[in-house]
Amino acid sequence: MAKAIPKKGSRGRIGSRKSIRKIPKGVINIQASFNNSIVTVTDVRGRVISWSSADTCGFKGTRKGTPFAAQTAAAIAIRVVVDQGMKRAEVMIRGLGLGRDAALRAIRRIGILLTFARDVTPMPHNGYRPQKKTCVEIKIEDISIARETREINDSMIRSNNIIMV
Repeated sequence: MAKAIPKKGSRGRIGSRKSIRKIPKGVINIQASFNNSIVTVTDVRGRVISWSSADTCGFKGTRKGTPFAAQTAAAIAIRVVVDQGMKRAEVMIRGLGLGRDAALRAIRRIGILLTFARDVTPMPHNGYRPQKKTCVEIKIEDISIARETREINDSMIRSNNIIMV
């Protein structure tokens, strides 16, 4: 196969094609569930720089929810941005999993200064409307048997053979 002959006026590629951005400050999002831990590092505008999870670090099954898996995922995600010059970061922690504190400790250990750490776990203020109570119908034959064994009191029998559970 013949090599491409460069044109006379071209200088060739000077550096790498992808430029490495210098990011002094960023946001670290930790999503810690009971099954997995996901660490996402973004810049201040919200563009993702790097991310890692316990699954991508090689943990499978029930080991993904452990604190050590979250610590490993946080360390791998943050090493990339430390090489790009990140010094300060805000931390947003979401979820109730076991990896919350372990991921935060891993961030501190690497040497990033934390401006603040905020818990942004979604909590319902009132919640949704619960389902209606199920109605269990009791046949009259069952009531006569239950009366003999005295399991159902008379107030339940008077209420049209319907018991709210």
